[in-house]
This record gives sequence, C-alpha cells and structure tokens, in this order.
Amino acid sequence: MPDDRLVIFSPAGRRGRFAAGKTVRDAALALGVDLDSVCGGVGLCGRCQINVDSSQAQRLSPWNEVEERYHTRRPMRPGHRLACQAVIEGDVTVSVPPEFQVHRPVVRKESLYRDITLDCDVRACFVTMPATKPHDADRLVRALQDKWGLGELTIDADTPLRLSPALDEGDGSLTAIVRKEHEIIDVRPGFAPDLYGVTADIGSTTLALQLVDMASGDVVASLGAVNPQIRFGDDIMSRLSFLLAHKDGGAQLTSAVHHALNALILQATQHAAIDPRCICEAVVVGNPVMHHLFFGLDAAGLATAPFSLATEGPVVRRAADLGLTMLPAAEIYAPPAFGAHVGADAAAAVLAEAPHRGGAVRLLIDVGTNAEIVLSDGRRVLAASSPTGPAFEGAQISSGQRAAPGAIERVRIDPLTLEPRFKVIGCDVWSDDSGFNTAVTGICGSGIVEALVEMARTGILRADGSILGEAAQRTSRVVADGPVWAYIMHRQGERDIRITQQDVRAIQLAKAALQAGARLLMDRLGCAAVDEIYLAGGFGSQIDPSYALDLGMLPPCRVENVHGVGNAAGVGARIALLNQQSRAELLQLAARVEKIETALEPDFQHHFVNAMTIPAAVIATIGQGRTRRRGRNAPRGRT
Repeated sequence: MPDDRLVIFSPAGRRGRFAAGKTVRDAALALGVDLDSVCGGVGLCGRCQINVDSSQAQRLSPWNEVEERYHTRRPMRPGHRLACQAVIEGDVTVSVPPEFQVHRPVVRKESLYRDITLDCDVRACFVTMPATKPHDADRLVRALQDKWGLGELTIDADTPLRLSPALDEGDGSLTAIVRKEHEIIDVRPGFAPDLYGVTADIGSTTLALQLVDMASGDVVASLGAVNPQIRFGDDIMSRLSFLLAHKDGGAQLTSAVHHALNALILQATQHAAIDPRCICEAVVVGNPVMHHLFFGLDAAGLATAPFSLATEGPVVRRAADLGLTMLPAAEIYAPPAFGAHVGADAAAAVLAEAPHRGGAVRLLIDVGTNAEIVLSDGRRVLAASSPTGPAFEGAQISSGQRAAPGAIERVRIDPLTLEPRFKVIGCDVWSDDSGFNTAVTGICGSGIVEALVEMARTGILRADGSILGEAAQRTSRVVADGPVWAYIMHRQGERDIRITQQDVRAIQLAKAALQAGARLLMDRLGCAAVDEIYLAGGFGSQIDPSYALDLGMLPPCRVENVHGVGNAAGVGARIALLNQQSRAELLQLAARVEKIETALEPDFQHHFVNAMTIPAAVIATIGQGRTRRRGRNAPRGRT
C-alpha cells in the first residue's frame, strides 16, 4: 500500500512494508528477523534492542516511559531503542546488534548412556526379483512374504513410484523398509540396510536433536539450537498469549520450530554422511505447549483453567504431513502427556530414570523455564509442573545470559574482604589466577545461584533476600542502586557485571516456585523428605547440588543423593525410539500418574511464600575478621 512504511533490517537484509503504528518487533517477527525477545514484547527484558542512525531517529515514535524505565535500570547505548516499544512512523533502516540476536547456546543436552533392548519398529528386507517380469507391487509383496515370512502387507502411496527405478539401479535387487511387519514404507536399490531414527527434545528455550543408528542404538550425531519460538516470548505463557492475540499465531510458532528442526536434521545427516531419507522414524518430546505447537494442535485450552489438552494419548504423524526433512512416510511419535502442564518430556524422563521402581522416595525435576516435577515412593507416582520462569536460564537477570562462552558459571566470595572470584564458561582457570584473560559477557543460571548463596554466607544478603547496605562500609563492590543496593561481580567500565536487588527477587521467585511444587507433591504423598533427587535438563545438570540445597531450591535431601542426570527426556525418547515395548510402558505410566495442577491448589501459594526466604543456615554476617550467624537484632541496613 502507498501509505505503508518500508522497514529494512541489517545485517539480515530483510525488508517489508508495514502500516504506521506497527512496532519494530512486529515487523521483525513478520520478516523472520533474528531478534531476541524474552518477555513477549512488554519492555521488561531489554533483549530486543535495535539501533537506528540519528538521521532516521524521527522515523520511529519518541522514546517512551517503558524505555525510560528500562534505561533507568540498565542504561542502553546511545541510539538504541527497544523494538517492542519503537513504533514505525516512516521509512527506516534498523540494525540489530549481534548481542541482541538469538544465538545457539554452547551447552548441549547430552544424553547419558542407558542399556536399551533393541526392538525397533522398522526393519530392512533385501529381496531379488527377476528383471524379465513386470515390476509391480504385488510381486514385491510376494517376494517379501516368501523370503521374510511376512503376512499381509500394505504399501505406502509413494513407494510404487520408486519400485522400478530401484530395481533397475539395483540390477534386480532392492531393500524394502518395512514398518510393524505389515507396511512397506520405502524401497532402495540393491543392498541398503541403513536405518536411522531421530529424537527431538523441544524445550521452551533449547532444541536438542540426536541422530541414532537404529541397528546399534548408537548416537551418531547430537546437536542443539535455541528454540526460535523464543522471539515470540521467552516462556510458554507469553507464547500462548501470542497465539491467542494473532490469528495465525499458532501457524507461526509451528513453522518456526519445524524450520529449526529441519536445519538440525540437515546438519546431523551431513555430519553422518547419510541421506535424510535414511531417517525412518522419530520420537518427539516436550512440555504440553511445545508438544501441541509442534504437531499443530490447538493449544488454547492450555492458557486458562481448567487447562485442557487437545489430546491426552500418544500422537503419531507422518513426516510428510509435518514437512520434516526425512523419509516422507517416517512415523513421528510423541509419548502421552501426564497432564495439562506435565508433558511428553516428563513421561520420557520417567521412562529413562524410573523413579517409580523400588521403594525409595525419589524426586525427578526437569529444571527449565517451566519445571516438571515427578515424585514416587514405588507405589504411587505424582506429577506437577511449576512456573519457575526463565531466570534460571539467565533471563530476567540484569547481567544474565544463557550458558555460553564468557558467562560466569561458578562464584566464590571471600568472607573477610567480600572480594569475588569466579569461573567463566570456556576457561579452565579462576578469575584470580594469573592466566585468566577471558572476556566476561554476563552470568548464567548456575552462576547467579552460587552468587546468591555466597552473598548470603558472607553477610551481603539478608534472609528475606535484601542486599545489605551496611556491607558497603566494608567493600566498594556493594553500591547504591536507586533506593536499594547492588553487588558488583566484575568491573568493566560502563558494563559492570552486577547482582541487583531485582536479580535476587527473580531468583527467589523461581526457586520458591520449584520448592513449592515439590512440597505440594510431598504433602500428597505424605513424606517430609526425599531419599534421592534427580535433576534433569541443561541447567539441572550444570548446577552444583550443594548450592541448590543451600539456596532452598530443593526439599531436604542428602547432598550426595542429588544427581544431575543430563537430558533425561532425550534418553527416554531414545528408549522409545529403539524399543517398542517401552511405548506400552509409557501408556501404563500415564494411566497411573496422579496429576496435580499447581495453579488450582491453595497450598501451593502457602509453600511458595514460605520458600521465598533464604534458608537461615546459610545466613551470616561478618565482623572482626570472622564469620558469625546473624542475630535477630543485627543492623538491617538500607533496603
């Protein structure tokens, strides 16, 4: 339209015309521009910053109150705007700085080794057929029945078209790929028995894909990527809000994850030097929202009470129907969900770690943007989810970032001087070692957890999470931050890495939600403590268990019985890929699980409030060169 404004994005080179009144973020989403966003476009995260040349500044709406509020908290560079707040008023060229583009994380969700009995759904059957006779499907069926003892067979619609070329190229021999002993899904020239499968763990933040040799069960390629849906909102509720607010919101979210998964499949097959058509089956796991969006199911019922699934059972689709880059007839399977907020990923994690086997009380937690929690004493199995939010992933933290090179991941604070030392991802030495020369870019989830515990141990934090202003008398690292205080972890000019009061609150909210969800299940089971805790997912595997316990993220448990178990959902997905009987076990588990909706439970709020504080056991003050417990009459400082 003549009245539309031309918007050009650099360095992506994407351009399009948009009506005046649209935000720059709206335009970026429409054009598929790689622009980060973790708050769903409400101006909280500051991740959608863009840059506009001063000569074109007037072609966007004036700086608004939301931007001013964010700028007051964390100053933006000159020329930077929040794309979610900047409204298009004229033709404009917008630059997206590298640090505000969505990048692939370094930490991959690595599956641990598990013994799996191979019992695959597909098999390769080699046959020869005389070239002097017509090459029809009936003759192939008879050859397979005669040589392989198969019964009634059907043929996928696309397979007959490949039959004659395969026989010609194979000099009268071919390999038929047969599923469930009764369906021919592909033919290949000559002897070509390679069978591969894919598992995909679709997390709110991260996609983890494995290419699996179905003959050996070996993982031949393991790749990860940021879930591109993150540009529509960092957590599941913001993505549901996007879906409800846009007529084609669901289609956009589905298309984004399909495109990213296809890119990973292509990388994996190139790494393994195989044809993508060799992928004959896939298992996909994820929380209910990710699951529904992947399969194109209606996810609107998950947005509000009573929180209903479009389907509770397993989902099976053909790869061709989803547009996935593999054998078109490949079957895409997702396990049944345990509940409206405890999905196929939790089911797969239970399959892998088996907390329900034996008589011990075991707690399995997949720590992510939305934590999924399963508790069992061997007789009963209870499951719930808890809205921890993205703080453990580094979002909602002033200097936060995802786990990547340069991110602080380990923290220690001297109890006398209050000086910090830390380790960053990608560097083997601590910051106070002579060989440390690594650029520090931010702090990730495990780092912020350790920082808070260390601040509590050294008297910088009170039990209620307030940063103590009195500590400023002992160190220049505690500084005023408006009406409250902040702790400077690393000085680097205008972009210090610091822990603010708001950062502390974000982690308190996240850890309280996690603890409250676990406590709710423990109440239902009638136990005061657990024997073992399994922490799954990328963050759960990276965090130091002792710090997680000290911060009050977890219920009481011996520290040696807290285990990081890697990508348990991915392990369970591989079991479901390679062993058909495990799928029957998943159905039985889903029927057995007692589902608890935390949003509908009054006791959840009670546990949540109680879990907000920092445990008294780690709170201390510093005085006269020694560490002592805080007394109830100790000075409270500025708050």
